[in-house]
Amino acid sequence: MSPGGKSVFTSVPQAPPVAVFQLTADFRADGDPRKVNLGVGAYRTDEGQPWVLPVVRKVEQMINKDLSLNHEYLPILGLPEFRSNSSRIALGDDSPAIKENRVGGVQSLGGTGALRIGAEFLRRWYNGTNNTATPVYISSPSWENHNSVFMDAGFKDIRTYRYWDAAKRGLDIQGFLEDLEKAPEFSIFVIHACAHNPTGTDPTQEQWKQIAAVMKRRFLFPFFDSAYQGFASGSLDKDAWAVRYFVSEGFELFCAQSFSKNFGLYNERVGNLTVVAKDADNVQRTLSQMEKIVRTTWSNPPSQGARIVATTLTTPELFDEWKGNVKTMADRVLLMRAELRSRLEKLQTPGTWNHITEQIGMFSFTGLNPKQVQFMIKEKHIYLMASGRINMCGLTTKNLDYVASSIHEAVTTIQ
Repeated sequence: MSPGGKSVFTSVPQAPPVAVFQLTADFRADGDPRKVNLGVGAYRTDEGQPWVLPVVRKVEQMINKDLSLNHEYLPILGLPEFRSNSSRIALGDDSPAIKENRVGGVQSLGGTGALRIGAEFLRRWYNGTNNTATPVYISSPSWENHNSVFMDAGFKDIRTYRYWDAAKRGLDIQGFLEDLEKAPEFSIFVIHACAHNPTGTDPTQEQWKQIAAVMKRRFLFPFFDSAYQGFASGSLDKDAWAVRYFVSEGFELFCAQSFSKNFGLYNERVGNLTVVAKDADNVQRTLSQMEKIVRTTWSNPPSQGARIVATTLTTPELFDEWKGNVKTMADRVLLMRAELRSRLEKLQTPGTWNHITEQIGMFSFTGLNPKQVQFMIKEKHIYLMASGRINMCGLTTKNLDYVASSIHEAVTTIQ
């Protein structure tokens, strides 16, 4: 208690709940047997249940039986074999940057931790020192955490670049390129490596080349967020194409990696920040400063999730099994996309629905407006984000017909 009897926390305002977690809470409290959760950002089986990857179960048992392991601190920057192999799958086995020793990694608390460490470093040291006024560009729309991470890191000038064309339900490549051209030199651009969240819409390889050409000419810094490698298309190489192309074009860049989705390690918080610089000396000095940031943030990272990933990536038979597990998840998502589109078209639901199969990854931007979303939640007990974003993993063979007919009703009755 403070002097006078009042709490020192009296002036603290109540923060609004995080939308996606509130949506899940509302879903759980709903007693309707028809209810469907299309909001949560996690993989679900056709039975609507979380899936522990078989390869993860296997590696967990291996770790449990390894009596040589202990609970000593890891190095501040993390488990070395995890860091190096995380960067390797992002950049490719034949990456010239790796061969030239100009790549480094920082183990982090999930993809969010990688973004935060990268943002903290850039604010302190990017292209000089104390860069609070450097513009940071984030796609419109984007994952809600992107804005908050860079704001909390101290950046004062957070801007958006055009990305989603609502009328065409696809990428606004012209707007994207125009915003790149207009951005001040050395601006930072946060870019989704694949499976853009929330739209599920990615540039084509030809469009990535256009984007890279403008960024190279304008001296813009790419900060990739790679949360779905392998999970999006079923191919590690395809989903990492953009990052690898930028590296081949000579960019210095950051790439925040998450292993929540593609390993199903949501609560282990396994992430890595891959740093690509001009030469080995620049990498080492950069990592030395990142070590200072980590030391005052979480000091040392946890080991369990990192060991699971490192063991899998460094053991050929386990690596092959993991790629099979990831393809199983990706294929189910692709199947649900095809089935939902097919049902909507069979119902002759107004509008075009090809965007559902043209999009990729966990999420789909349906095109439903806020009123239609509210109808879905209140009348149909189908929970989705206010933006109209749905998690394709929430669809199952048992609820597809109900979801499709509900979307049809929402579109035909609510304007």
